[in-house]
Amino acid sequence: MEQRQPVRAPDLIAKKARGEKIVVLTAYDFPSATYVDQAGVDAILVGDSLGMVVLGYDTTVPVTLEDILHHTRAVCRARPRALVIADMPFLTYQVGADEAMRNAGRLIQEGGAAAVKVEGAGPVLPIVERLTAAGIPVMGHLGLTPQGVHGFGGWKIQARQKEHARKLLEDARALEAAGAFGIVLELIPAEVSAAVSQELRIPTIGIGAGPGCDGEVQIFHDLLGLYEQFRPRHAKRYAEVGSTIREALSRYAAEVRAGTFPAEENTIHQKDLEDPTSWT
Repeated sequence: MEQRQPVRAPDLIAKKARGEKIVVLTAYDFPSATYVDQAGVDAILVGDSLGMVVLGYDTTVPVTLEDILHHTRAVCRARPRALVIADMPFLTYQVGADEAMRNAGRLIQEGGAAAVKVEGAGPVLPIVERLTAAGIPVMGHLGLTPQGVHGFGGWKIQARQKEHARKLLEDARALEAAGAFGIVLELIPAEVSAAVSQELRIPTIGIGAGPGCDGEVQIFHDLLGLYEQFRPRHAKRYAEVGSTIREALSRYAAEVRAGTFPAEENTIHQKDLEDPTSWT
């Protein structure tokens, strides 16, 4: 069997140094992780976006550590070559470094992830330092940080003013200094993300941040048309799998009601059994 060398956090830094774009996709279960890894992506993010596209919440805020653990385990059972990054949910790291260490440790030890992701800077910086000092690779997240959506007043573009753009750059530098191996930049002007990307040694992964980032992350369900409640401007539909599923299930229901399924080829008879003797 061919042995595949797994992608590790330092590999993404090396890709940036070589000028190679980094491909990241979300996945939340065994089959999606299998498909995503077969596509040859560099990293799989078990994002707290699962709260919206899988669990049906309006935001990512209600997602719990147990939710992320459950889905990370499923993703890791696909044994992907890609780097598996697990999101740390709201209030699993903000309350203190000790709590953050315990929770991140569970995502690595029990979930099987090879890295974790946290949102913001400022008070989060000592936590990034603590985790990375313990050998846990940490990815940062700046711009629109979904766990802070209530504070932002909704899903709004960030860093639109000069002072905010400068603050974002300062935060990005601080995250790099704290030991982060990469930073997601979400929903910010392309010019800002390009400038930040040029300033950092570590890679930036954009989502709604333009082509100037070192890589891109998108939501599995957005790309495939599986989440129809909201279609973000930054996402491109590469397939309309949702409509295909709906059509297939409607055909199934119609055939059951018409009595045409199960058909003969779907039916097991007594003569097909290893012991065809009567069961009566």
